[in-house]
Amino acid sequence: MSTRPARRLRAVQTPVIPALAALTRATPGTLSLGQGMVSWGPPPQVREAVAGALTHSGTTFGLSGDADPALDAYGPMAGDGPLLERLVRQLREEDGFDLSGSELLVTAGSNMAFNALMQVLLDPGDEVLLPVPWYFNHEMAVRLAGGVPVSVPSPGGSLDPERLAAQISPRTRAIVTVSPNNPSGAVVPRQVLEAINQLCAERGLLHLHDEAYHLFTYGEGSHWSPGSAPGSGAHTVTLRSFSKAFGLAGWRLGYAVVPRSLQADLAKVQDTVLISPPRLTQVAALAALEAGSAWCRSHIQGLAARRQRVLAALEVSGAPWRLLVRPEGAFYALLALDTVLSADAVMERLVREHRVAVVSGSSFGLGGCALRLSYGVLEGAELEEALARLVGGLHHLAGGPAATGVPGQNCYG
Repeated sequence: MSTRPARRLRAVQTPVIPALAALTRATPGTLSLGQGMVSWGPPPQVREAVAGALTHSGTTFGLSGDADPALDAYGPMAGDGPLLERLVRQLREEDGFDLSGSELLVTAGSNMAFNALMQVLLDPGDEVLLPVPWYFNHEMAVRLAGGVPVSVPSPGGSLDPERLAAQISPRTRAIVTVSPNNPSGAVVPRQVLEAINQLCAERGLLHLHDEAYHLFTYGEGSHWSPGSAPGSGAHTVTLRSFSKAFGLAGWRLGYAVVPRSLQADLAKVQDTVLISPPRLTQVAALAALEAGSAWCRSHIQGLAARRQRVLAALEVSGAPWRLLVRPEGAFYALLALDTVLSADAVMERLVREHRVAVVSGSSFGLGGCALRLSYGVLEGAELEEALARLVGGLHHLAGGPAATGVPGQNCYG
């Protein structure tokens, strides 16, 4: 049949967030602890800069006239000069990055950067190591590129460099780490990331590090970027996003710090898919950066109280669930429920029967009945009500011996 999709698409999972959103819309009154967003919008400077770029003389890109014609024209493949310059300054001066051997690539969200990297790196059958739990869009991008995602168990949610080393094969091209982690909220210790980064350097692999939540840490959690290690630029990719801390999820802009050796081939993918990143969105991103990380942290501090409320609600004596990892970052909590039901079934029944939405852990490569909840959007009375519905629903849906005998025993593979 001429209209059939490519066979490789059969192995790509159906996106869980749109499916959950449709189920939620079909169940009025549902409170969502599902999608990973924050409750705040962008800094006020963003809207001011965008309005100015649209209505005033061209100052954003150094042009003149009633309106900036550059906004209506294609821009440079990797991003506009002012934004790239500002990002380089931040990475060097604020984040301590070693940019020798690196280039920047601005994309429509950091997911697009990861997808482009998979297109560049992978021949059919090449492998990418993904510690469990992995971020579902990473696994999907590997498969879309014809590659093989290799799930590597991480008992208790702790990455083990030796376990990763044991999974390296002649077809391995990269190791992916996510910290702070989506879906668990775990913050990977610096010494572990250093060991993985060194392993990649020694074995000729790329270390792909997703740090979309790098500003979101609490308690004892402390973020460290592998891209800041001296000499790491030739084998390390850093993925960052404007979606989370700056409240710009719908504006779709992110960026990657990539080895210079890959930039020419990444340009082939970028030009084919995007041509150049949206210029008006880059104006917004530049204004957000001028507001700075201090603006972000002032909002992130408010999440700390929500996190404590989530932990308190889940710490119920004798409960048929347990936290798989104590979350020290991002705005997620990952739990395992003692039930014979699948995670997908529990996700659906929580919405239909209890009007609360969480995400199935099977989407993140987890076995057993694992569930991810996000506390980034709901607050106050709505958060309290959502947690009450969740706890009541989990009690209702648990029961009977779990297939593993121990809650979450097989969650990490």
